[in-house]
Amino acid sequence: MTKIDPPSSSQPHQSPVTFQPKSLLNLKSRRRRSYKTLTAPNGRTTFLQVNFKPAFWGDLYHLLLTMSWIQFLGLAVGLYLLSNLLFAVAYLLGDESIANAKPGSLLDAFFFSVQTMATIGYGAMYPKTLYANFLVAIEALIGLLGVAMITGLMFARFSRPTARVMFSRVAVVVPYNGRPTLMFRTANKRGNQILEARLWATLVRSETTSEGYTMRRIYDLNLIRSHSPLFTLSWTAMHPIDENSPLYGETPESLANSDADIIVSLTGLDETVAQPIHARESYAMQDLIWNHRFVDVIFSLPNGQRIVDYSYFHDVMAIDAE
Repeated sequence: MTKIDPPSSSQPHQSPVTFQPKSLLNLKSRRRRSYKTLTAPNGRTTFLQVNFKPAFWGDLYHLLLTMSWIQFLGLAVGLYLLSNLLFAVAYLLGDESIANAKPGSLLDAFFFSVQTMATIGYGAMYPKTLYANFLVAIEALIGLLGVAMITGLMFARFSRPTARVMFSRVAVVVPYNGRPTLMFRTANKRGNQILEARLWATLVRSETTSEGYTMRRIYDLNLIRSHSPLFTLSWTAMHPIDENSPLYGETPESLANSDADIIVSLTGLDETVAQPIHARESYAMQDLIWNHRFVDVIFSLPNGQRIVDYSYFHDVMAIDAE
């Protein structure tokens, strides 16, 4: 086993958290500088990933599934128009290779390419040379493959399981049964049932060891109830801050100094489509409100019927205001 000598005192160790490379200051001025912004579930920028090696062609399927619908449809339409335009130019290079088309007409060649790629074949225009028939054979094959690929991608995008789960914009720390308790809320916006729903909450923060190494550490936050057989309406998750909690003895200042975040994830089985779903959220320290509680969202009518008013779902109130 190779022995690794510790760094000498003349060369102090630099923490990866506090280290700021000079190359970050001129990302746009240097060539072959690649960077990517990593975001949290709430859309907040967390990291700037520098000098990573993007696997565009190696992960193209994932990219086509994760891009927005506007980007996906725009890409499909753009490739369709571009491919037909290229074939139209190729037909024009054949010197009147299309029957009944105006000589040198790019528009006629383009529409002939559209008919060929879609295997329509109206018969008004048709190939009359060996060169044109050769191009038609290639374009027909590309058209068939393109239809198969776009059909598969459309089905894969539509069939992806999605969760319409809403999390409260903030989390609160409020006394509950005589001890401070971390609380956040989640709700099922679809109105159906999520079977075997499970909640996980973790604390992520930066810690420095006695050797001077700084790293991000993850701690589980045990919830009073982390499992629900039927998740239909609203769910308030609670983590008691006792001696066994990673938050025990912490203050808003100490958590902010350690760059702490609270990561929440929910998994379950959608009863309607019988597919597993998941949702996640993160709370930075500015999203953590102390000595406040959530406003009630469940009320009872005079006839005994109970209602859930989601207009108060994100609202909090100070505990001394009651």
